Amino acid sequence: MRRNSMKRKIRRFLAVLLSTAMCLSLVACGDEVVITEDNTQNAQVTEVTEQQEPASEVQEEDGSWAVYWYLCGSDLETNGGFATTDLDEMLQVDLPENVNVVIQTGGAAVWQNEYMDPAKIQRWLYNSEGLQLLEEQDTANMGEAQTLYEFLAFANENYPADKVAVTFWNHGGGSVNGAAFDEIYGYVSLDLSEMYQAFDAVWPADTDNPSLELVGFDTCLMATIDVAAVFQNFAKYLVASEEVEPGNGWYYTGWLGALADNSGMNGEDLGIAICNSYYEGCEAVGTQDQTTLSVTNLTKLTPLLDAYETFGQEAFVAATEEPGFFAELGRAAAQTENYGGNTREQGYTNMVDLGHLARQTAWMIPSAQNVSDALDDCIVYRIGGVYRSEATGLSCYYSYNGDIDDFNGYIDMGTGVAFKYLYAYELTGELADGGEEYLESLDIQELPEIVTLADKDWDNAPLDVNDEGISYLSLGEEANDVLAGIGFSLYYVDPDNDQMMLLGTDNDLTADWENGIFYDNFRGVWGALDGHLVYMELSYESDDYNLYSIPILLNGEAYNLQVAYDFTAEEWSIIGASQGLDSSGMASKELRLLEEGDEITTIWQLASYSGDDDFEMYTAEELTVTADTSFGEAPLYDGSYAMVFEMWDAAGNYAYSDAVTFDCADGEIYTSVY
Repeated sequence: MRRNSMKRKIRRFLAVLLSTAMCLSLVACGDEVVITEDNTQNAQVTEVTEQQEPASEVQEEDGSWAVYWYLCGSDLETNGGFATTDLDEMLQVDLPENVNVVIQTGGAAVWQNEYMDPAKIQRWLYNSEGLQLLEEQDTANMGEAQTLYEFLAFANENYPADKVAVTFWNHGGGSVNGAAFDEIYGYVSLDLSEMYQAFDAVWPADTDNPSLELVGFDTCLMATIDVAAVFQNFAKYLVASEEVEPGNGWYYTGWLGALADNSGMNGEDLGIAICNSYYEGCEAVGTQDQTTLSVTNLTKLTPLLDAYETFGQEAFVAATEEPGFFAELGRAAAQTENYGGNTREQGYTNMVDLGHLARQTAWMIPSAQNVSDALDDCIVYRIGGVYRSEATGLSCYYSYNGDIDDFNGYIDMGTGVAFKYLYAYELTGELADGGEEYLESLDIQELPEIVTLADKDWDNAPLDVNDEGISYLSLGEEANDVLAGIGFSLYYVDPDNDQMMLLGTDNDLTADWENGIFYDNFRGVWGALDGHLVYMELSYESDDYNLYSIPILLNGEAYNLQVAYDFTAEEWSIIGASQGLDSSGMASKELRLLEEGDEITTIWQLASYSGDDDFEMYTAEELTVTADTSFGEAPLYDGSYAMVFEMWDAAGNYAYSDAVTFDCADGEIYTSVY
């Protein structure tokens, strides 16, 4: 709807017609939101039925290790055989007698090996005697708490050890959507409350003396403060990735081999081995540029949770005192490293790096430094690629898209209460049930009304052109208190053939926030793959580099090509291709590197010039990847173009300026404003 509105706007502007004001506003969800001190642990989930008593704890340390591997194969195994690859990596390790790996397999429609049966849940043991099938049963949903509980109870009862690690293998979806998306059962996943319930039924929650040495996620997006808050009740260490993992995932030969060589290691040592071998494995196949993996000492997490809650409380108080707080926070979040995409085409995970957000907001929230200090204390190790240089080990929630349904998921799964009230206020202008008591606890007498784009008359805001031919938008000082960001959308227009083409979005503007004036810095070039212009979206902006996402067909399948622009080197690079989020919130685990011979079809967003139809994806040009394939900038084709300044606020409202139109001919630009 939003893009169709922009299309109509450009058409009207190009025709020099008057238009009525239009500003999209947040549509609130009708579901009632209730915030409690511990939503994650108290959320209603299917009750776990305990079928057996867990084994008593090992009384004397004997140096033994057990890894309980919850291997939900999903489409990763069906389509790519990635689980089979990791099982093969495990089989390369000769384990000593005091190390057992207990595995449950399921959740995939097809297994790319002759051992696993997709029609059954199977339990396996890998030890010094090799791989053995222990038992099998009718298929069950790996995305349900009961299935997880039964595996954990079985492993704990039959294969206890001095030190135990529980690892998950599958897709991940961050704090809101969890992990273990079962392909057979419609990609239902385990959310954090279900994980808590299953673990608690086997090892009663105890932050002072957790039963497990380590919990690990060989999945995407699960190194979050909310995940850490759940598992501090059960384990000493957490190993997980803030970012989407590439398809190669953890390198099982590496870290299991390290454990086999030194079974006396603790959870920290094992976590470091997992991180190092993972990064080495990524380097071996060229997927390291956007990797993250961290080891969190969960026994030191409580000070971080306390600092995070205070951080949220101070932010809430500031929001009630400073009219422009949410706009400033939104601009800080835009400059904060975020994970999983967060663009229209890729979908929104709404996960940002916690430490980077604290640094970006330290000037406005004093306790941000305490968050950074506490985070440094509990993150004992981390690795990161060149385009994930700001990763500090754990991410947190920030709503980039203003989606209320997604926010309600965070209400249910997130830790603490301060940020839940803060974001409820930001997105709706109101508080959830219990908000009056929360205001009273902070000695806040009333909740001021938030001024958003929906309250401003900035839709259709006029553009001007200065003596140098640069177009600019002048909104005044109030823009600093309202706008969370500003960019532009670029269109190719062809009235004679009744066509409009949306080329994408960028932030190539010069912003004077103090005076609310924004200058076009457009140079007449656009992103191109081997000289073919493409549709592209800005996914992350920083002082060092920008990241962009480009929808393509790769050998006939839909992907998003990830590219980066390095401001220091003034160079573009191709990172790889991924498939973004699906409707369930599941993140693609495969980062697909381009290979010689790959067939790429570029995708353009087209609509008619005269009608009210929405922009739709159309295949455009085909090219074959060669050894010299590269991404760069190319001059715009000769023809007519339109640029619209796009404004947004922290509540998810958008407004659009008048269009600046220009003609390109032989590399020259001729600009006009309507």
